[in-house]
Amino acid sequence: MTDTVDTTAADRALKGRHRAMWGLGDYPAVARDVIPELGRVLVAAAGVRRGERVLDVAAGSGNAAVPAALTGADVVASDLTPELFDAGRAFAAREGVPVTWEEGDAEALPYGDASFDVVLSCVGVMFAPHHQQAADELVRVCRPGGRIGLLSWTPQGFVGEMFRTMKPYAPTPPPGAQPPPLWGDEQHVRGLLGDRVTDVVARRQTVTSPEYASPEAWRDWWKTVYGPTIAIYRGIADDPARTAALDHDLAALAARYDRGTGSTVMDWEYLLLTARRA
Repeated sequence: MTDTVDTTAADRALKGRHRAMWGLGDYPAVARDVIPELGRVLVAAAGVRRGERVLDVAAGSGNAAVPAALTGADVVASDLTPELFDAGRAFAAREGVPVTWEEGDAEALPYGDASFDVVLSCVGVMFAPHHQQAADELVRVCRPGGRIGLLSWTPQGFVGEMFRTMKPYAPTPPPGAQPPPLWGDEQHVRGLLGDRVTDVVARRQTVTSPEYASPEAWRDWWKTVYGPTIAIYRGIADDPARTAALDHDLAALAARYDRGTGSTVMDWEYLLLTARRA
């Protein structure tokens, strides 16, 4: 009994830290300025249609939810961090579409079994720490014959490398927590979903970053907008040597991926995976 209580308390604390982390900086600016096309790509791949009931899991500020609503679907956007919803509501209002915004944990979705025709997540559910638990929820709330669509950063792409670069500077993750970029590994996701899905289609694609003046300019901007990076820098703020080392490592990573001429431009790889609920 004590172990169960301790595990539950630790899980609540972890979720609290995740919620606070994604409230740092300006994630809506990342969604708007860096990856605006990804939601549209996912919605198209999942074949969202007018009249379908759609759930966007770990929706953030609606990168996939709003494009889904633009098809005429009935969309619910769920996220652990409701602080992002004001930006999402403004996005939906600009596009002239209704979206329902509801707080929810991807590992314990507050919806009944088989509630949705389509379940989506655009670089969202990958950050839930317990992958199998989150995958089970995606499947549970999708009706038989419905579709699941996932877009996740790959381990070998820029964002996966970025998380590896930051890992030595971050606190040790709690037992059972898995690295987010594993959701960008096709075999890992197939294993999570198992024989509960059919018609799996997976392909790796890239999104091109905006132009930055230099690798250092990208790093300095990223330090102000992206919650996980901000949290890591705060954790080492009293150690100037480690801070300088992370500054160097992130700029070096961006320089390695830089394919621009006179400015820094990068291609960031992701896995796009769709499946049908068996």
